[in-house]
This record gives sequence, C-alpha cells and structure tokens, in this order.
Amino acid sequence: MSTNKVLIGGLGITLLCTSCASHYQLANVERSRILIDNHYDNNADAHATAFLAPYKHKVDSIMSPIVAHSDHYMKAHRPESDLSNLVADILVWGGKAYNERVDFAVYNMGGIRAALPEGNITVGDVNDIAPFENKICFLTLTGDKVMELFRQMAHTGGEGVSHGVRLVFNADGTLASARLHDKEIVLTAKYRIATIDYLAQGNDKLDAFKAKTDFVSPQETANNSRYIILNYFKEKTAKGQIINSKVEGRITYVGNKTNPNISDDE
Repeated sequence: MSTNKVLIGGLGITLLCTSCASHYQLANVERSRILIDNHYDNNADAHATAFLAPYKHKVDSIMSPIVAHSDHYMKAHRPESDLSNLVADILVWGGKAYNERVDFAVYNMGGIRAALPEGNITVGDVNDIAPFENKICFLTLTGDKVMELFRQMAHTGGEGVSHGVRLVFNADGTLASARLHDKEIVLTAKYRIATIDYLAQGNDKLDAFKAKTDFVSPQETANNSRYIILNYFKEKTAKGQIINSKVEGRITYVGNKTNPNISDDE
C-alpha cells in the first residue's frame, strides 16, 4: 500500500491507493487558507513589477476612492454579526429603488467574503466584501414557507437577516421560535423578501426559497449586491453619516447567544 498526497488550491486531500491496479479511495479532506504575501518572496522581480505597473495603476485608480467611513471594524460570523446585519439591512434599503416594500431581507454569511475596516472604506473594500455577481432580487413566500426558511437557517447556524427578525435556535440546530416585527408568523399570510439571486435559487441549504412567487430579479450589472452596498454607503456619506451596525439579538440560542458546535466559517 502506498500513500500519495495531492495539493489542489490549498486544499490538502490525502488519497490511499490499495494497490497499483486499484482506484484511489478518499481517506480524509483538510482545508486551509494560504495568504500569498512577501513571506514567500521578499525580493520583487523587477521585470514583473514593471510589466504590472500600468495595470496596477488602473486598478488602484478604480479601487482606491473612499466612499464612506465606518465607526468600527466589522466581521461576519454566525449566528449574528454586525456586518451580516448591515448587509441585510442594506438589501431592505435597496428595495426602494425598485418600488419594493419588503418585510425582511436575507443575505448569506458565505457571501460576505471580507471584513469591513474601521475608518475609511474604499471601493475595493466593498468589492472584497461582495466579490460575486450576485444581484438583488425580490420574492414572496407564504408564512409556512417563511417558517421553513427559518428552520433551515437554524440548521445552518444562522444567516444575515434584517432588522425586525427575531429567531431563537436550539443547540441541536432546530428552530425554537420566530417573530417578525414583534409578531408571530402567520402561516397563510404572504411575506415580501429581499435577497440575492443566488439564494433565491435555493442555494446554501435554503431550499424554502424554491417555493417563491412574484419573483423580481433584475439582471443588469448595476443590480449586483456590491453596487447596492456602494450606493448605500455613498448616500450615507452625502448625508454626513458614519457607517455603523451592531449585534442586537436578531438570532440567539436558547440559554446562549452562540452555539459552540457551529464554527464561524461553516
């Protein structure tokens, strides 16, 4: 028996070969993040630097403009965080440009790919937070499907939800209770929701979204979530306001505010 180790994009996969003639069998999977910085090469290549210089200048000119200011560093994590609250609230705010009045919004934790710095916020910072081509969209779910959606969130350990949502999870990943704007969810009622098209397709284990009706999903580039965030930041700045957000108990656990069995990266 021999052991071969294959490294694919930072993901270490150990494969065991039972014999030279047999197929490989997966033994285990490990993941890690590799930061590519000067730790690997302190000596810049002069030719490469010269080649990249005009492109770097162009990228910097696009990414470096300051669009807003934040009063503190924000990072997304489960079950609730200041940054996930912020981006979910921004989707609700974004609805007005589409003549949409939504009951709540959902933004997946996995879609928030970077932290928001304290102080100056640049275009590049926003692109880092929302780098994908996800676009804002609007849909309707009946109350029973909203409850199903919240149960699925309990299973994942929490997603970004907007102000007014109050979810309580059990430690085993089930939903203990759910309220919306201090009211019980009416199973036969209809609720308007803002989210991103990726989630509206039922991705990230939020299958309840597949039951959507009255779906509005603009596909122009200007509808990308990062542009919605940028527009929000620019409006706040024009009003002389600082970007802020806080954890306010939108998602909690019975007896605790966190679940030790679920990591922030899941």
